[in-house]
Amino acid sequence: MTELLTVDEYAAIAAGLDLPRAPFVEGKFRAGSGPEMETVNPATGEVLAKIGTADENDVDFAVRKAREAFERGEWSRAHPSERKDVLVRLCKLITRRRREFAVMESIDSGKPIRDCELVDVPETIQAIKWHGELIDKIYGQTAPAGDDALSVIVREPLGVVAAVLPWNFPMLMMAWKIGPALAAGNSVVVKPAEQTSLTALRLAEVAHMAGVPRGVLQVLPGEGPVAGRHLGMHPDVDMISFTGSTETGRRFLRYSADSNLKKVTLECGGKNPAIVLEDAENLDHVAEHVVNGAFWNMGENCSAISRLIAHREIKSPLVERILARLRDWKTGNPLDPQNSLGALVDAFHSKKVSGYLEGEALAGGTANGNYIEPTIYEVSKSDRRAKEEIFGPVLSVIEVASEAEAVQLANETEYGLTASVFTGNVRRAIRIAKDIRAGTVTVNCYGEGDISTPFGGYRQSGFGGRDNSIHAHDQFTETKTIWIDIADPKDGDNVG
Repeated sequence: MTELLTVDEYAAIAAGLDLPRAPFVEGKFRAGSGPEMETVNPATGEVLAKIGTADENDVDFAVRKAREAFERGEWSRAHPSERKDVLVRLCKLITRRRREFAVMESIDSGKPIRDCELVDVPETIQAIKWHGELIDKIYGQTAPAGDDALSVIVREPLGVVAAVLPWNFPMLMMAWKIGPALAAGNSVVVKPAEQTSLTALRLAEVAHMAGVPRGVLQVLPGEGPVAGRHLGMHPDVDMISFTGSTETGRRFLRYSADSNLKKVTLECGGKNPAIVLEDAENLDHVAEHVVNGAFWNMGENCSAISRLIAHREIKSPLVERILARLRDWKTGNPLDPQNSLGALVDAFHSKKVSGYLEGEALAGGTANGNYIEPTIYEVSKSDRRAKEEIFGPVLSVIEVASEAEAVQLANETEYGLTASVFTGNVRRAIRIAKDIRAGTVTVNCYGEGDISTPFGGYRQSGFGGRDNSIHAHDQFTETKTIWIDIADPKDGDNVG
């Protein structure tokens, strides 16, 4: 397990970082043609770097180089085991520089260094390695075609894939996308979020060092309405893989319809419930999972528990335990490993989340710049905090009187990403898990599964595919049928 450093040691690493400042295209950093963009440490307001951005011409150049790389075939036609070796080598290089990546991620996004060290960087490595090692173990198929034919079903890479990233897990979400996309043989153009470009640029550079050929992995920092839109509309981009808001996800569907009908996979928002019934066992255990699910990563998590739907018989003792557990969750300097919560990503988002801090809170309820305390309100099911995605450290507690009411309330949302159920009855748990309309339902715990399980949502939480697991490869490949006539010519009419 990674041993955490002191706040002074992390600050020293941050002061010595050589930050990337330009798009990474065709195997090297190249000046962008767009205006410079400030990347700001949300915890301090310090300008970390001014990064050159990509405009439409830069996007055209990067896509052209990505297509040329795909057609050259040194990556797309390489034996799967060769691509695996390069991706495993990339993981080794990330491991050697894990502290650099962790600190860079923390100062760029406001994430607590303990999460970057113990979660984000290790899971980034695991995701890339898992998909790299999987690719030479995915078999094609044959279909029953009788004695006169052989039908072979194979996967082929799509071509040029654009990955558009969110700011809440910049490095890990990049790994979720480039892991299967590169393993399958595609060329990938990454557009990181405007707020968090640093680790994406560094990761592309390290990937090139590991042996990913020029043009196969490129990163274009820039504004969504410019670089993101142009990728979405580009006629030579074969697919968009997007994680972010539902509103922006809709735009990419429109871009696809208005251009070349490129494939689109969306992983969007959530308003995720945790149902705790009267027969839930060990309320201390439940409280631990609820606090972690609600406030991990400052609640800037599409799968965060934002609605605690508690049976009236256990609501009060459960809330007491949650409040006691919350005392251990300190908010402050992200580079201090003693803090569980850091700063929200920027002033604009902090203002949005602060708009939900109204009325008497059971805990928290105050903001100080980009720092917002973990906050708990007891609300009615019609309260906007029980309906709208807040994407911050705000938990709404809603009391119910029955299992049926709990399930009905859990499904009263336009989203359907994750949900949790706490009950001591296995049959009840399975029944409720089947009734909840969400892509992942956890029982007696909070979580998202792991790299081996598909992640995505129902309704406005997702579209077009799943991240993680073998199913992630489906979105980055085409399925082809090859039909071979093997009938003996002597059995048919002579020709010629």
